[in-house]
Amino acid sequence: MLLLVAIGSLLYGAGPVSPAEALAVLAGGGTDEARFVLMELRLPRTIIGMVTGLALGLAGALLQSMTRNPLAEPGLLGVSAGSGFAVALAILLGATTATLTTLVAQLGALAGCALVIAATRVQGLGNDPVRLVLAGATLSGLLMALTSMLMLVDQRAADEIRFWITGSIAGKPLDMLGATLPSIILALVMIVMVARPLAAMALGEKAAVGLGHHPGRIRLLITLSVALLVGSATALAGPLIFVGLVVPFIARALAGPDIRRTLWLCAPIGPIILLAADIVSRLIAAPAEMPLGVVTALVGAPILLAIVRAGRMPSL
Repeated sequence: MLLLVAIGSLLYGAGPVSPAEALAVLAGGGTDEARFVLMELRLPRTIIGMVTGLALGLAGALLQSMTRNPLAEPGLLGVSAGSGFAVALAILLGATTATLTTLVAQLGALAGCALVIAATRVQGLGNDPVRLVLAGATLSGLLMALTSMLMLVDQRAADEIRFWITGSIAGKPLDMLGATLPSIILALVMIVMVARPLAAMALGEKAAVGLGHHPGRIRLLITLSVALLVGSATALAGPLIFVGLVVPFIARALAGPDIRRTLWLCAPIGPIILLAADIVSRLIAAPAEMPLGVVTALVGAPILLAIVRAGRMPSL
């Protein structure tokens, strides 16, 4: 499925290059215009979309497992909003390099993760999935309001922030991956380290300690991993919501509650979901494009409502 969606991302777009012309380029022919669109626009967009989907899917699975809350998602709990506010502030202050933007986004995501952990420690809040999401939504709303205030300061920065904050992978150069790949690789290494202890923590912290694990150390590694993943994804595509909710939801439906199998499945499902949403964003309003963040919200919101209305919040 990932291969098919990736090919579809190369073949379909809102521009004048048809799927037949794109296929001709893939076969080694095609016009110069079609070759430029495919190799310089659609190919980088596809690769960046795959990396972004991977990062958000894994981050959502880690957050849900750490908080033991099936509704935990970077966009809903304020992690993405914290990252987005930090990047908007950096843009206002004149940040231009991809490396600096990525670092700022990761620091903002780290602050958002810290607030999520603090919220789970509040009596009665961490054990109630809906209340935790409402608290996260309040934090996200506050950070989005602060981001909007930043746009009032400088019109030039406001135009750039406004385009970026809607969420999109269109027109992003492949060079941007150079600043984010080291962080994503580091996060993947930490995920491999915490996968087995995280599965043990599903039995309870006392059981995990009895098996020789250190819950505090595990939470720290998860927090750093989520910050690196969400910060990298936000730097690449802007703040996208619901991807980190939908991907683990599908993975658990296929693999069951074991976090190790869920994480393995999130790796391909994340890129599939995000690339599929991106293809829809290109075609639904052609010849214009709908912001990717709008499409992910339209897909994710019904799934969130379905989970809440089901009346059964599975323990993670």
